[in-house]
Amino acid sequence: MKPPDSNFGSDEPVRHVLNVSGGKDSSAMALLMAGRIRGLEHFRQDDMEYLFCDTQKELPETYEYLARLEAELGSKITYLNAKAGFDHWHKVFGGYLPSPQNRWCTKMLKLKPFEAHVGDDPVISYVGLRADEDRIGYISTKPNIKTRYPLREAGIDYRGVIRILEDSGLGLPTFMKWGRTNSGCTFCFFQTPYEWVRLHDTYPEKFQEAMHYESIDPNDPNKQFTWMENAPLSSLLEPSVRQQILASGIKKKPSTANKSLVAVFGHHTSDADVACLLCQK
Repeated sequence: MKPPDSNFGSDEPVRHVLNVSGGKDSSAMALLMAGRIRGLEHFRQDDMEYLFCDTQKELPETYEYLARLEAELGSKITYLNAKAGFDHWHKVFGGYLPSPQNRWCTKMLKLKPFEAHVGDDPVISYVGLRADEDRIGYISTKPNIKTRYPLREAGIDYRGVIRILEDSGLGLPTFMKWGRTNSGCTFCFFQTPYEWVRLHDTYPEKFQEAMHYESIDPNDPNKQFTWMENAPLSSLLEPSVRQQILASGIKKKPSTANKSLVAVFGHHTSDADVACLLCQK
């Protein structure tokens, strides 16, 4: 059953807002809330607002997937951050790159635009936390914003997400075919070395752009701005390093021939270090 809107203690109409990221979990949640899952139609929310916080540094497949999701939902997805993307805030923060310890990208490009968009209205924010994830994530703490986790409420785990996407015909984001696990910026600092190398192979110009953001001051250890801890991206392109990274990645990736989506991608890695539930879900 849906929690009553009267929990806000106000007569103001409640807005229902779902942030999609272009990733698998938020897309499956959107289909669930649109009433597209057989046996779970009671989750349907007809007045849902769908948002996407655009960093302006997304993978091309992310935009393509969002367009397909929009068509599947029959509802418009509103894009935020039209005037202030990653480059704007990168300058504001003096060239400092975001990191697991300082996630200014999550705060300034995801959470703040979302909060500004909803203002002080009573809001229920729908977040794509699965039933098999033991975490809370980086969400708003404003008193007018309450959070729901529909996938968890419905008992939908990783395999359930894959099944929803497969059965709907939407499928998985195509960036997963070349090695990217989650949505997010092309240069998301939570990428594994394998994902960085595969980004280089698939979009060399975007890998080069990521390298251009890095800077190392040999005279000041406090000014080492790299996406990976203690090493620039160029280190991944050393032939021996690259070969070792790709070999380890291939061992973990099964053949996709004549297999369902669940069989192909059911071997997911831990989500414990994912940056943000509004970002990579």
